[in-house]
Amino acid sequence: MGKSTGFMEFPRLKRPWRDASERSLDYYEIYTPPNKNKLKLQGARCMNCGVPFCESDHGCPIDNLIPEWNDLVYKGRWREALERLSKTNNFPEFTGRVCPAPCEGACVLGINEPAVTIKDIENSIVDVGFEEGWIRPNIPDKRTGKSIAIIGSGPAGLTAADQLNGVGHSVTVFEREDRIGGLLMYGIPNMKLSKSVVNRRVSLLEDSGIVFKTNANIGIDIESETVLQSFDAVLIATGSTIPRDLDIPGRDSKNIHFAMDFLTQNTKSLLNSSLSDDNYIDAKDKNVIVIGGGDTGTDCIATAIRHGCKGLINLELLDQSPIERDALNPWPLWPVIHRTDYGHEEAIKRFGNDPREYATLSQEFIFDAKHNLTGLKTNEVKWQKNNGRFEMNIVEGKEKVWEADLVLLALGFIGPDQTLINQMGIDLDERNNISAAHGSFETSKEGVFTAGDCRRGQSLVVWAMNEGRGAALSIDRYLQGSSSLSAPMIKLGSEER
Repeated sequence: MGKSTGFMEFPRLKRPWRDASERSLDYYEIYTPPNKNKLKLQGARCMNCGVPFCESDHGCPIDNLIPEWNDLVYKGRWREALERLSKTNNFPEFTGRVCPAPCEGACVLGINEPAVTIKDIENSIVDVGFEEGWIRPNIPDKRTGKSIAIIGSGPAGLTAADQLNGVGHSVTVFEREDRIGGLLMYGIPNMKLSKSVVNRRVSLLEDSGIVFKTNANIGIDIESETVLQSFDAVLIATGSTIPRDLDIPGRDSKNIHFAMDFLTQNTKSLLNSSLSDDNYIDAKDKNVIVIGGGDTGTDCIATAIRHGCKGLINLELLDQSPIERDALNPWPLWPVIHRTDYGHEEAIKRFGNDPREYATLSQEFIFDAKHNLTGLKTNEVKWQKNNGRFEMNIVEGKEKVWEADLVLLALGFIGPDQTLINQMGIDLDERNNISAAHGSFETSKEGVFTAGDCRRGQSLVVWAMNEGRGAALSIDRYLQGSSSLSAPMIKLGSEER
């Protein structure tokens, strides 16, 4: 695959982002256009390894045929590369933009050299495919007469819809929001995943025969029993939407918000009025504290910068990760290392320093006589190992009060909304997610399946797609007795990832 000596001749060279000073002034995507010649050289770095760990249990959750399309890009055969990519990935334009690329963490070259730029190549393949007009609606030759309701239009729901429609079932997708896309539409900011990219794919799915219904909150706007009686099978793909809170004194102060409320309102207002309607949480001229790291925290940082915030701090409870893998984090495990994401880079450019403060425990919100937030009291902590487990200890004398006008809680999610689940009488697991085995995706109720974050807990877009493909296979077998659909292999330890 690639050029036999390419990994020795060519250095890793990522497709660059737009300049931080420029991009932080708008909501256009942060990416620069693909450079085919440079990407050809990156494809040449794929080293024809005996076992492609990029596709292993620690690599791509949807079994992308990575070495094959790397080689095709190196040879300039872009359309064939798209065909190989499309065999396993329904929406490469989503994963190519937002996936953290576990495939690169497991790349064999990454043992002692920087990994192949797999994510950049994937994203560029699909971008070229759209530019050339190669990607078109997938209209089935005939219909089976079977109907399926999919509740939720995030990555799991859309993937399952695409798969099931492709084999001839009639699919209706119900979305409680006013636009299709779920997390892809409102959970990820426009600069990381343009909503025009999401809408382009949704239009293709509609042209393929899938029916979408917005403002349709099953269990509230539409009785769940109506859906159960109207369709031959139901897939619940509602995501993990209950945010984790921070129960400390002063939590009821004004101007403390969950990160997803901040991001969702911003994108809605951006799409509805270019932010002129003021129907969003504005960070302009405010001292902003984002509590919690991860992608959502980074997205909050980048959005607050675009609002024109006065100051910005990002508090993380854990220690800063090492610059390179340590002995307890060997290849091909996901590299737990220090990374500077797009939002951090923009904050450094705007304020002159990295906004992240590590090993910091939030202890109390401070407010004035009108209950307006004015600050946050924290304490430094020290993490130490005790009998093989890390324990947190407060460092005496290291209290600090941060000035704050707006606090955003980016602490993850604890499970799906229970309204629909309770109405249908579906069993939950010990984590309050919908109980269903990976591989079958069948719930405790006959004819009802589940996939994505509402089943496995908060996870990656690419894992939601893994589950959407797997659930589609299971539903097709349930309806037809057998299936021609393919699904990703069941990964070892998939329940823990």
